[in-house]
Amino acid sequence: MNEIHRERSQRIQDALSAEGLDGLLIYGNAWRVDYMRFAADYSVLEGDALAIVFADGETHIIVEGPVEGMRARAARPDASVTATDDLIAAARGQLKSFGNSKIALAPAELIPYGLMAGEDAPELADGTGLMDALMRVKSPAEIDAIRRATDMADRGYEVFVDAAKPGRAEFEVVAEIEGFFRAQGCQENFMLIGSGGVEVMGMHPAGTRRIEAGDLVTTELSPCVDGYYSQICRTLVVGEPTEIQLKSFTVFQDAVDAGFAILKAGVTAGEIAIAENDVFRERGLGKYTSSEYTRVRGHSLGLFVDSKPPILEDVETVLEAGAFIIIHPNTYHPDAGYMVLGDAAVVTEEGYKSFSRTPRDLIVSAI
Repeated sequence: MNEIHRERSQRIQDALSAEGLDGLLIYGNAWRVDYMRFAADYSVLEGDALAIVFADGETHIIVEGPVEGMRARAARPDASVTATDDLIAAARGQLKSFGNSKIALAPAELIPYGLMAGEDAPELADGTGLMDALMRVKSPAEIDAIRRATDMADRGYEVFVDAAKPGRAEFEVVAEIEGFFRAQGCQENFMLIGSGGVEVMGMHPAGTRRIEAGDLVTTELSPCVDGYYSQICRTLVVGEPTEIQLKSFTVFQDAVDAGFAILKAGVTAGEIAIAENDVFRERGLGKYTSSEYTRVRGHSLGLFVDSKPPILEDVETVLEAGAFIIIHPNTYHPDAGYMVLGDAAVVTEEGYKSFSRTPRDLIVSAI
């Protein structure tokens, strides 16, 4: 058991004891592996999986198919692993064998319907809030992984700037970044890209469009180290920026600054979003903060690249010291096109700690 897993296990044990619970039933798949990894220290690759984790660390992992079963046994030789073609039946059988144990499930919105349907469904409490709170506040070992992931993002963006040249296809640029991350031992990276001018309304997976001089090229880099994601969002210009591009970008710089100016323990996610959006409203750009043009104004990061809470005006979640969030007022600007700017930071009692060293400027990629 590594240091991070030891810390997570102790925090789970303390939380279960405080809530009068014996264990947790956790769901995971290849995309939403964060709850599973936090509680069971296992990352699913194929199919769906469930894990039953007790306060003393006893862990039962149920996966689909023999190959995933081999992976689970290799990753968690100390756990009881069941490989099955009927996940629901296997889980119900194990839960029944644990008798009157008080078990909570998480995340409730992803638990398979069949497990909880019918008169003979197990009685399970909702442990989603408990797990969300545990995952939101990072331990020292988790923060160290985040620091290293942020360093990886900064170095990856240097490669991105050098790769974004006229004539290069978006997919060629992304391939270069992915190659760099893999060479550094980073096995996961969530990345989006956009290129063009005022016609570009957002970012997307890499396409075949070729970059041209004068383009804005946007990206979101999210490398993962020891299971933990960090992220940076930046916009560059291929060649010298125009006055319109420079002026437009100041809105994003000021919005990021406004968000960070109030960031500290005790602030809500909604208050951060309001601070960012007010900068746009003050300049007559309020409609570009709506869901018609943008999704969120930031979010938490950790074992999932887009964790709770989202940074939106109506989100009342209080950010505690140790939370790790990104502030990014990414949206469309009517004069220049889609622009992005964002940095991640650990919340502290007095403010925040950011590990990124990439300037929050409109980056120039020389031709």
